[in-house]
Amino acid sequence: MDHKRIIVVGGGAAGMLAAGTAGKRGLDVVLLEKNSRLGRKLLITGKGRCNITNNTDVEGLIDNVPINSNFLYSAFYTFSNTDLLALFEELGLEVKVERGGRVFPSSDKALDVVKALEKYISRNHVKIQYSGVKRILFHNDKVTGVQLDNGSEIDADAVIVATGGISYPGTGSTGDGYKFAKEAGHTVTTLKPSLVPLEVSEPWIKELQGLSLKNISITILDEKAKKLYTDFGEMLFTHFGVSGPVILSASSHMRDIENHRYMLRIDLKPALSEEQLDKRIQRDFEKYSRKHYSNALDELLPKKLIPVIIKLSGIPEDKPVNQITRQERFSIIKTLKELTLNITGFRPIEEAIITSGGINVDEVNPSTMESKIIKGLYFAGEVLDVDAYTGGFNLQIAFSTGYLAGYYCLTE
Repeated sequence: MDHKRIIVVGGGAAGMLAAGTAGKRGLDVVLLEKNSRLGRKLLITGKGRCNITNNTDVEGLIDNVPINSNFLYSAFYTFSNTDLLALFEELGLEVKVERGGRVFPSSDKALDVVKALEKYISRNHVKIQYSGVKRILFHNDKVTGVQLDNGSEIDADAVIVATGGISYPGTGSTGDGYKFAKEAGHTVTTLKPSLVPLEVSEPWIKELQGLSLKNISITILDEKAKKLYTDFGEMLFTHFGVSGPVILSASSHMRDIENHRYMLRIDLKPALSEEQLDKRIQRDFEKYSRKHYSNALDELLPKKLIPVIIKLSGIPEDKPVNQITRQERFSIIKTLKELTLNITGFRPIEEAIITSGGINVDEVNPSTMESKIIKGLYFAGEVLDVDAYTGGFNLQIAFSTGYLAGYYCLTE
């Protein structure tokens, strides 16, 4: 039995996996969490359902990491999504696969994922202490322990930093890990929001606040009208712009948003070709032939959307539908198939699901997650400069890097 002590800072996905894995090796593990409970951010992911991972293969995982994907080869191959799901099955968590390979707990409750991880750390005799960490202690380029917020110190042979990013600060992700890394001599790249709602310039967007749309398709275009990204699914209009699953996914494809002009094009009726949509509109207009244009779209569109579409189509709202010309119908079709918004920026990083940027991965050993600068210092999860698209990939990064740190800390 090895009684070397490991301190894990941060009780999220990466931290709990790291702590349980290190504990399984017989190490003395202390998990420090500054919140009053573990897994605060996990509890709100996927609208409280928790998209654990994706059931693609390892190359599919790599393909969904736009930043520093090569750094994750060891992590993904050492502890893959298959290994993760086998662990959860062993812990009694049943899962299901949904559209796009997204894996959720069968119960649709993120709490069940947290409970499974709590069982993992409890089974492996991890001690939990609800304390904030002020700094990590070093001597001669080697970790010696941590100092807590109350000034007391805990000795340790290794420290794993799994503190998350700076998105959703209410869950405890307040950038502590970046401060620890800088104090240890590490470089932290520019921090930006990713998987984040988008702000737009069109004033009529406020009229649609709260409207959720299903089965729409979107296209992101750059300033040269080149297609950057397309997706199909759900979105939400807000007082500032747009949000929802397809929008969050799109945001992670938009780099240097400050220097680019992006447009969002929404197809409100992607299942219908222009010709099919025209026939559908004609049928509705025949049905409501004596009504005004403003009263003839009830079966085609949500109530909240109708005044905006009428305005954008350029047809007077009081025009009888039996007088609407073929040319005017095509104006309606174009509006429905190419509803265009000018994107002005991301929402603040506090509203982002994940943080893009972080500890420079060139300064971290990809096979063990150990710092190349300070011996006994390890990093895992969102604190690293790796981020992925939506669909369970970011949590898989947290679990895989957490496993590596827990499995390899103090093996030399």
